[in-house]
Amino acid sequence: MFALPVMAVPAFTLVNSPAAISSYGWLFLRGVALGWAIAAPVGPIGVLCIRRTLAFGRRIGLVSGMGAATADMLYGAVAAFGLTAVSSLLLGLSLWIRLVGAVFLAYLGVRMALAHPAPTALTTDTEASQLTGGAPGAYASTLGLTLTNPATILSFVAIFAGVGLVGAHADPLASGLTVVGVFCGSAVWWLILSSVVGALRKRFSLRALRWVNLLSGATLLIFAALALLSVVPTTNW
Repeated sequence: MFALPVMAVPAFTLVNSPAAISSYGWLFLRGVALGWAIAAPVGPIGVLCIRRTLAFGRRIGLVSGMGAATADMLYGAVAAFGLTAVSSLLLGLSLWIRLVGAVFLAYLGVRMALAHPAPTALTTDTEASQLTGGAPGAYASTLGLTLTNPATILSFVAIFAGVGLVGAHADPLASGLTVVGVFCGSAVWWLILSSVVGALRKRFSLRALRWVNLLSGATLLIFAALALLSVVPTTNW
């Protein structure tokens, strides 16, 4: 998927040279492609973003997506800049972090399934004030949920190592541009998703939105159950 002809840029390369600018540009675009590829698969965050866009408007849906994009950028930074102590700590606590994430996901699923759309839900964005914490709460919840998968760091390490962004001779500027690219690629996906769903919002009746709440809540509960099963140690019977 990431077959762009990219080479790591040595730290001593002059940034203002045409070759360096071209290499840095490709690294940024590779980061954009990586961020898009990570964000695009439909998972619990995607379900949450779609449902929030339908219930509260595209602004809340986009803000929710930005929380996930920020988490991708943070984990990308940990991998790109070789923050071994941080990654080791997160991976060491991954079982407990994923457990907390699964419980929180189940909580959101139950709340979503039991939610009743207000009469103005499909005509205005005023219902956004009814979302716990408003826009900051929407951002923080998806940021936290996305961070409950520390194994993402390993994916970033493998990909960044493949293009020479990890190691003693890695160029900090190249690493930084790639990490920014990851955020931009993820953000573009969430912008497109919230815009498309927001454009279709008025086509839903209140009855249809009630079904969306039920199905979205049930989907999140399934994801929560799978997450809980993943942290249960396997036993030989």
